[in-house]
Amino acid sequence: MESRLLSERSSVFHHADPCAVSAYVNQHVGQHCIGLSRTTHPQASLSHRKFAELDLCRISYGGSVRVTSPALETIYHLQVLLNGNCLWRGPKREQLLVPGELLVINPEDPVDLTYSDDCEKFILKVPTRLLESICDEQRWQRPDGGVRFLRNHYRLEELDGFVNLLAMVCHEAEVSGSLPRVQGHYSQIVAGKLLTLMSTNVCRESLGSPGASLERILDYIERNLKLELSAEALAEQACMSLRSLYALFDRQLGTTPKQYVRQRKLAQVHACLGDASCAVRSVTELAMDYGFLHLGRFSEVYRQQFGELPSETFRNRRGTHPPPAENG
Repeated sequence: MESRLLSERSSVFHHADPCAVSAYVNQHVGQHCIGLSRTTHPQASLSHRKFAELDLCRISYGGSVRVTSPALETIYHLQVLLNGNCLWRGPKREQLLVPGELLVINPEDPVDLTYSDDCEKFILKVPTRLLESICDEQRWQRPDGGVRFLRNHYRLEELDGFVNLLAMVCHEAEVSGSLPRVQGHYSQIVAGKLLTLMSTNVCRESLGSPGASLERILDYIERNLKLELSAEALAEQACMSLRSLYALFDRQLGTTPKQYVRQRKLAQVHACLGDASCAVRSVTELAMDYGFLHLGRFSEVYRQQFGELPSETFRNRRGTHPPPAENG
């Protein structure tokens, strides 16, 4: 495995001063500080390639080194241990990495690593914008706070084919005349693999994907019942045509989007009117909150749905007084 992740053709330093290597890493890979023993004089080596939006780096310090860094903000670091061992320190826990294991460092995570004398690792630097672009392209749901890897430690055999992909990327990076478009495609593949092979906070079910779409649309409706939820707006949220949206509701619910939204709004109004803990000043105000502007029509539809007028539901609240007189 080690021989396939950057060769001597990518060598930048060989048996060099660790501080010189560290300065290069700060410039090209990510800001960090190193702590060296004053009694030793290790010799460091580093190979590096820029590959489209990725950085590929192979590094050894030749001695025991502690590497620390604040949060890297816009960068994910993936580190594959090739030789020796490396101790990672995180909040309330530690992880000792051995060859054949991979560590993922999120942008907001501080870095605290101690290399053994014989430690050598391969580092993949991935910008946050690359993973975000994959999510947007696939219409995956990514949190507002950004993509985050939920698990930071893997055995390479758990990541089916990933090390072979890295080897292909390293080979392409060292080929003279490698086309920028080819490098860009490889970078996209690497980012996509990371999001599909590893545990993240990304929901990979698109609103428009079969089987997942209806659940996500209904959840959106439930969270936004006080808004005007037209079929056109729902179709846009679901990334599907208006015709497909109507077909989906008819096939799975036997109703139209408009009818479903109205039923859910009525159900929410009914629940509030009958719940003494729900703050309701008047039937009119509550109805208007949920978009029912024609109060006479609202009362009639409500009576058809629940067998009583909204004012009767409100009047029958346990421990409450009758509301002011209103239509319905």
